[in-house]
Amino acid sequence: MMVRARCRLTLAFLSAWLLPTHASAQPVTSPATPGARHSGSTAADTLRPFGLLRDQAAQQQRWLELRLERTLPALMRREGVDLWVVPMREYNEDPLFKAITSPTTFAARRRTIYVFFDRGPEKGVERIALGGTSQGNVFKAVRSMKPVPAPAAGSRSTDRQAELWGDEQWQVLKQVIEERQPKKIALNTSRTFAFADGLSSGEKEGMLEALGAPWTSRIVPAEALAVDLIAARQPEEEAAFRELNRVAWEIIREAFSNKVITPGVTKADDVLWWMRQRVNDLGLGTWFQPSVEVQRQFGSPELVGVNPTILRGDVLHCDFGITAMGLNTDTQHNGYVLREGETDVPAGLKKALANSNRLQDITLEELKPGRTGNEVLKAVLTRMRAEKIDGTEYSHPIGLHGHGAGALIGLWDYQDGVPGRGDHKIIPGMWYSIELQATTAVPEWNNQLVRSAQEEDVIIDATGKVRWAYGRQTTFHLVR
Repeated sequence: MMVRARCRLTLAFLSAWLLPTHASAQPVTSPATPGARHSGSTAADTLRPFGLLRDQAAQQQRWLELRLERTLPALMRREGVDLWVVPMREYNEDPLFKAITSPTTFAARRRTIYVFFDRGPEKGVERIALGGTSQGNVFKAVRSMKPVPAPAAGSRSTDRQAELWGDEQWQVLKQVIEERQPKKIALNTSRTFAFADGLSSGEKEGMLEALGAPWTSRIVPAEALAVDLIAARQPEEEAAFRELNRVAWEIIREAFSNKVITPGVTKADDVLWWMRQRVNDLGLGTWFQPSVEVQRQFGSPELVGVNPTILRGDVLHCDFGITAMGLNTDTQHNGYVLREGETDVPAGLKKALANSNRLQDITLEELKPGRTGNEVLKAVLTRMRAEKIDGTEYSHPIGLHGHGAGALIGLWDYQDGVPGRGDHKIIPGMWYSIELQATTAVPEWNNQLVRSAQEEDVIIDATGKVRWAYGRQTTFHLVR
């Protein structure tokens, strides 16, 4: 049964990979997972679009192994760090937690100190967990030397080892460091990047007090090391990310249709809660509350209201993200509600969408590994203004987190560059949400300004080549 489930999941991913990457792509039809019920939705083929949790966890575990085998050593050597210490306590986990632990681990164990020591290209990076588990044999788990006479539940053994506890852990860490004699010890402290600032003040105080000189003088901030280990994606993750984007598209496609919207009756919040419920029904998650907004001829945001009834002639916009297998998407699409007698979207609105599409083109052309986010922002905005597009750029990394680790390419209110977070360099093998907007005067609306905000996910592969994860919207979703 499990072999059959894996085969069917693989076929679903392969089917999705063969779809054309444009707005008219049709839903994938894949075999049902054994035991799954059909949803009756174009958003997914069954209520388990990514298969069984056990199969998902097996894939995520493999991605973890590849991240620590391929990416971690290269980053440590790039940064000249030979030992990296990442301590954390239960429910106060370091942001790095998701990038270095198994999908079956939901929190740190009491205190866990993860240690990475680079022994050189031949021997590789040694991975030690002082406390906690081996995370599926990717770390060497170190236990206490203290015997505990009480047997484990279901165990025939009368003796077992205690877990490391309290100051004992810091002394074991000191011993590990003294045995390895590192030149640089990286810690996750940063005033710029939240992803590299996971070391809490109490943990830092306890560790530094235990280590003493000369080790404290060898400590350096991990910063780029932590940020890029979280940001880096493996090629083996790309098919899952594409499928995740496909499912997001199909949910939006259905939400912005007559299956969900009845003009003059349905409210904006009805649509967003339908999207939330559909995500839940499909066994998926989301990392933010979706939004559905309305632009209307002669309707300022104040006049349209917070939760307007959707009317004919309205332009619809959604911001929507889903989560599965530890990965996240972020998508913004636009819809149009046809007026009585209309069979297509007015030309002026099509031009508005074309302008934001053009800004997407420019962004992809300028998005290159080795550049900083601020350098990409400057290049994009220079070309945008030369082409007389009135827009803003605010793209961000995505992956293990929705607003992911890595270089920011603008913020909606910082179009002159983002100090610090925009100065980080883009790397091969990371993903971005290309988020932006173009504002256009629409003749059919008496030259009223219409904002075409779009967001689509892209993959920068290991060679630095950029492509859409699934596609990008080039035509409006229609409510008839």
